[in-house]
Amino acid sequence: MLHPHMNFTGMTEVECKLFLVVVIFLGMFHLSRGDSEVSCVFMESCILPCSFQGGTDVVIHWNQVTAGHLRVHSFYHNQDQLAHQVQHFRDRTSLFKDQISRGNASLQLTGVEVQDEDTYKCHTSVIRGNKDSLINLKVDAPVGEVDLQQVENRTTCSSEGIYPEPELTWCTSPPSNLNLQHKTTKQQTEQLLFNIRSYLILSGSDLGYSCTVSTRRNRKRATLCQLSAISSSHTEATIPCTASNTSLTGFSLTWRFNHSQIILNQTRADVPSSGSEGWRQQVKGVSESGSLMLQNLSPHHEGTYTCELSDAEETLTTNTFLRIENPGNSTGRIGVGVTVVLAVVVAAAAAAVFLLLHCIKKKGQQENMRETNYDEIQAEIEREHINEATSPQSEEMCVTPLFKENEDCGQTAPS
Repeated sequence: MLHPHMNFTGMTEVECKLFLVVVIFLGMFHLSRGDSEVSCVFMESCILPCSFQGGTDVVIHWNQVTAGHLRVHSFYHNQDQLAHQVQHFRDRTSLFKDQISRGNASLQLTGVEVQDEDTYKCHTSVIRGNKDSLINLKVDAPVGEVDLQQVENRTTCSSEGIYPEPELTWCTSPPSNLNLQHKTTKQQTEQLLFNIRSYLILSGSDLGYSCTVSTRRNRKRATLCQLSAISSSHTEATIPCTASNTSLTGFSLTWRFNHSQIILNQTRADVPSSGSEGWRQQVKGVSESGSLMLQNLSPHHEGTYTCELSDAEETLTTNTFLRIENPGNSTGRIGVGVTVVLAVVVAAAAAAVFLLLHCIKKKGQQENMRETNYDEIQAEIEREHINEATSPQSEEMCVTPLFKENEDCGQTAPS
């Protein structure tokens, strides 16, 4: 474009025409910087756009600029020329050859890697002129699954394989002014992707906790709620999926047992659920709100049941502990009680018998002692009678008053 203040006074007609031809010719050889920006998804195919005015004898060169103008792809003499292509792009690039004559020099790159993020230059040349275009390629590995797990009072949120570097935030559900103390770590893999992990120490409240992982391309949130435990004394039970009767429209549903064992999956509300082989006898059905109806339960089905509702942006996880109370346990408890009572009665009876035998034994010992004393007294009397019969009269007179005095003891003698 001519400058508005250019002065053509004094120029001949031939000079003016020659000047215009030079300006038009130079315009055919221009460098277009920052023409476009392309966002490519990690490990997927991506197209880097480039267009020119079609013609014959087309020459196309694609170079990676920032890395040192590395040759990515070349085309001339109506065929690909890959002798100088760098190894990193081997078997990953192609042109739309049937559209080159119409001015399409776009490059298709497959298996996009983080290392491919750079500025690329598309150089095209035809008889009528050359053109250079710059394309900024950005690589994105979107946030996929956000995993939220709770063990005792510690909740862990994690997500893997993300690019560029993600951010992680915590909040409560419903929102509160609670100060959430957490620690977040990030690691970068050999593929330059980011793994992020954060753990939160729960305060003991009944709130739900939400973790959000976000990048420039997308964000995903996971919410964990803990419902009250359920007790069942029968072989059937119904476990709610959420605290409210949320519709399954737009959500996929997964039920797990003890955090790992899959019970069933349901991709959409209008599609029947598919249960795992090991739970077909127990799964009675799923309600419209996602509640799990179980049957034929036994004590080994006691544990934590996890419901996961997911859509493109959010996952709602609810844990419920199911306690199985076997009716036979009450009979067992009664039997144990009866056994204890009988044991007490038997022990009391044994103690009574022991006490009775002890008393009888003691009484017998006393009787024996009395009999022994009586025999000793009798023997003493007999010995005295023998002595009286054999001793002299003087001895008898000496002894008799003593006996008489003893017999009159307490009485007055006659004068």
